[in-house]
Amino acid sequence: MEEAEASPLSVTGEKRSLPEEDPGHAAKRLRVEQESRGGDEEEEESFADMMKHGLSEPDVGILKFISEHKGFSGILKERYSDFVVHEINKEGKMVLLDDLSVPADVEEDSQDSSCAETQTLTEEQKQQLDELQHFKNKEGSVAIEVQEDSKEKRTLLHRAVKTLYPGLETKTEDREGKKFIVAYHAAGKSALAAPRKHSWPKNRGSFCHFVLYKENKDTMDAINLLSKFLRVRPNMFSYMGTKDKRAVTVQEIAVLKISAERLSHLNKCLMNLKLGNFSYKKQPLKLGELQGNHFTVVLRNISGSLEQVEQAMTSLKETGFINYYGMQRFGTTAVPTHRVGRAILQNNWKEVVDLILKPRPGAEKGYLVKCREEWARSQDPEAALKRLPVKRCVEGQLLRGLAKYGKNNIITAFGLIPRNNRLMYIHSYQSYVWNCMASKRMEAFGLRAVEGDLVLRGGSAHVLSAEEAEKHSVHDVVMPLPGFDVIYPTHSVGGGYRDMLSADDLDIDSMRHKVRDYSLAGAYRRILIRPRDVSWELIQYDDPRVPLVHTDVEKLENAPAPVYLKEGKYRALKMEFSLPSSTYATMAVREVLKMDTSIKNQTQLNTSWLN
Repeated sequence: MEEAEASPLSVTGEKRSLPEEDPGHAAKRLRVEQESRGGDEEEEESFADMMKHGLSEPDVGILKFISEHKGFSGILKERYSDFVVHEINKEGKMVLLDDLSVPADVEEDSQDSSCAETQTLTEEQKQQLDELQHFKNKEGSVAIEVQEDSKEKRTLLHRAVKTLYPGLETKTEDREGKKFIVAYHAAGKSALAAPRKHSWPKNRGSFCHFVLYKENKDTMDAINLLSKFLRVRPNMFSYMGTKDKRAVTVQEIAVLKISAERLSHLNKCLMNLKLGNFSYKKQPLKLGELQGNHFTVVLRNISGSLEQVEQAMTSLKETGFINYYGMQRFGTTAVPTHRVGRAILQNNWKEVVDLILKPRPGAEKGYLVKCREEWARSQDPEAALKRLPVKRCVEGQLLRGLAKYGKNNIITAFGLIPRNNRLMYIHSYQSYVWNCMASKRMEAFGLRAVEGDLVLRGGSAHVLSAEEAEKHSVHDVVMPLPGFDVIYPTHSVGGGYRDMLSADDLDIDSMRHKVRDYSLAGAYRRILIRPRDVSWELIQYDDPRVPLVHTDVEKLENAPAPVYLKEGKYRALKMEFSLPSSTYATMAVREVLKMDTSIKNQTQLNTSWLN
């Protein structure tokens, strides 16, 4: 970022300009991890070259720092286990995976199954069933002879196999006068753990709540995987928030009328997922019910001195960071999502289609490139759709809509894209405006509340008078996301909102859209966030591959905790903090390191270091 260096700003006292990034520091900050890889192997450009076309922080209004320390370098997410997230539930308790047992009200069934297994299944049969469950058995089935034949004995055997080996079905067969229980996969690999009709105890809550531990997988991918194993629809699951993919995350999930016993047996089938802490409740979970998230972040190979680290972390703890919307809010390609959102709000539907479908420079799958080229050449949605092997992407859904409803009915065609994806575009535009105005406000007034700022009182926004501003902290100040149901600051930044929207051909006094879904009510967001439960330590290590965080699963398995060296080749900063929901941990890390967190910048810096 090419910004002039300015004198630092004090928390109390006269207005002073905000400290900005030292231009010389950016050149030294070469050790930042490339968070994601993209593109196909046949692409001639390297990923770093392609990401030159991506977004950087200034492109989305992220401009200011508030701390006074000199920035330093560090590798963010070198390993996904360097970024650990624990949900904080609505009671304010951190969600932990620390118990894999099944609740008492289903223990009786579990004991019956265990009894049947112990008394009836030999070690050889257990091994055969395990191999069958994981598709390692060439025969395709396992036959178990029923000793001392009785209906009760057969029932226990059926139950034991189905419960202990999810995904297997059983049937009884007569062979040469003897009865056998035959275990098999009902419909190949797609039929895993098919739900079986059974009575749900009346005194048990309809929803099984459990803690989901996942590694390097996003929340929806994990839920889709569970739904396939259990053969239920993904919408049977509910959760309070989605979690990062490139991380170790722990969160609460609820599912309708699936027993803890069935869920717990999935643990031996799943990779990088673990389920536990089961309980039954009457209600599902709702999005946004959580209080926030607790983060454990390791920044490897840091360059900062002990004094720099102490200054940075003390500032984070005492003053916090600007509550910017992080880069993931705006996409990673050359066409940012907020530009699509702006076109929707402008009712410029031809541009909406153009922005989503036109060829673009940068990192993309080869088939998407071919699809875009076909659209640019022919403007034929069916021809472009044939270039897409994966039709469920946004481009595929829009092209299906255009093929079905025609290019003169774009609003209806656009409606084939799932609602959450459509709303993401306009929310991205709101976030872009908020980021720009937050930077403008911090530039103008710094770290103090001033006349004309907004604060919340009983859920409603209130404009501060000069006298009231003296009694408030900047941590009380909120800024609006533009909409028809918000008010704006009465100082110069309020006019900035009007000017910015006017430049985008939007009327700030008319934020209702003729399509109801795209009408923006607006909301309020705190301009600064001060993390809670902040702690940090410097760690020495020799091996870049060694884990530096002790995860919940490792604790459950009694794996030894990481051993930190007294002296090592490298140093890492391990920090912990809690943030409210809808707040970006990467923006807290940005304030500590004073670095651009965009993939574009990180990739270029990392490539320079590797070269």
